[in-house]
Amino acid sequence: MKTLEKSGKTVDEAIELALAEMGKSREEVNIEIVTMPSKGIFGIGSKSAVVKVSAEDGPTSYAIAFLTTVFEKFELDVTIESIESEDFVTLDLIGKDLGILIGRRGETLDALQYLTNLTVARHFDERNKYILDVEGYRKKREETLEHLAKKLAERVKESGKNLSLEPMSPYERRIIHTVLQSDDQVRTFSEGEEPFRKVVIAKKK
Repeated sequence: MKTLEKSGKTVDEAIELALAEMGKSREEVNIEIVTMPSKGIFGIGSKSAVVKVSAEDGPTSYAIAFLTTVFEKFELDVTIESIESEDFVTLDLIGKDLGILIGRRGETLDALQYLTNLTVARHFDERNKYILDVEGYRKKREETLEHLAKKLAERVKESGKNLSLEPMSPYERRIIHTVLQSDDQVRTFSEGEEPFRKVVIAKKK
């Protein structure tokens, strides 16, 4: 349980200050008013509003806090939005000039994603649950890989020779396998050791 005490001219101001620091909405926290504001007499003895805001510190909050600390060290202004699905949570990173967080073919983003999952796993029973994205980069990359997989599969069908793709992350290899699993003329498998493991497309005999 994370608890934060803040003061302000009004109760609402104190609450908003606490929510901004915690990165939470009102629906996600418990709010306790410690002190109501008072003007005093002729400005003497005036008191600020004081509130105590608390929230459960679950794995997603922990992941966001970890990333926020990293971005602060690099002086990057990043807003993090979490999107939950049945199998994983996407942490979408939003801000200006965040190409540095993607890196060459997503290598920096993959490394940051790996560190986030590793950090969360050390404190919670969570394994490879978090996917990091930068304003839709993953979707664009997924479409590129799907197109590449189909194009290379056609080349394998024509030549009959196996084709190895460049080393990819487990997430990207899964995209290639999924796209081609319904093709009855080719099969896919992975070979090599991480981080150089790659997908091979082969013609079915």
